[in-house]
Amino acid sequence: MATPKMLKLPEVLEEIEMSRAAFYRMRARGKAPKLIKLPNGQLRCRRSDLDAWWERCEQHAA
Repeated sequence: MATPKMLKLPEVLEEIEMSRAAFYRMRARGKAPKLIKLPNGQLRCRRSDLDAWWERCEQHAA
């Protein structure tokens, strides 16, 4: 089974065109894409989770 594509937080922020501070505010409200904390403390986001988040955003905007 292939390993899912994992994006680093700066890659996610660049794609969604958002500052780190704004992202963390959104995350505190439970509105951000799901992140995974690695044992070394770094954060990653699965490509599938980010795509699903984009879909939810589009549905709410419609």
